[in-house]
Amino acid sequence: MAFGTQDDTDDVMNEINMTPLVDVMLVLLIIFIITVPVMKHAVNIDLPRATNQPQDTKPETVRLSVDAAGSYYWNENKVADQDLAPMLKAAAAKTPQPELHIRGDKAVRYEKVAQAMAAAQQAGLRKIGFITEPQAGQ
Repeated sequence: MAFGTQDDTDDVMNEINMTPLVDVMLVLLIIFIITVPVMKHAVNIDLPRATNQPQDTKPETVRLSVDAAGSYYWNENKVADQDLAPMLKAAAAKTPQPELHIRGDKAVRYEKVAQAMAAAQQAGLRKIGFITEPQAGQ
């Protein structure tokens, strides 16, 4: 007599399963609770407007040349040996501090270039460079 009866497992379920719907709603609620305070500013402030342009102040370059006779030239102007140290101290006191480029003739004694370097160091100049000519063929 099993022809007309149905098993309990074949019954059609007439209810909506609410568990997944409640889970989704709780997740959405948590997301909104977290994001709403981030989107709303607590204090409204009218900030002042200001222009900020970087200053392109490049330090000047001082060219100190030493000719073959051992004479000093400050930016192509001849300088006496005793005037060199005060000029270097005045250059070191500037803001921004200038760069010192030393150009020594290849026939000059190394002693004259070394004296200029020592005077620049004692004056407090921090950026000292040597200017040379590139070799031919390179």
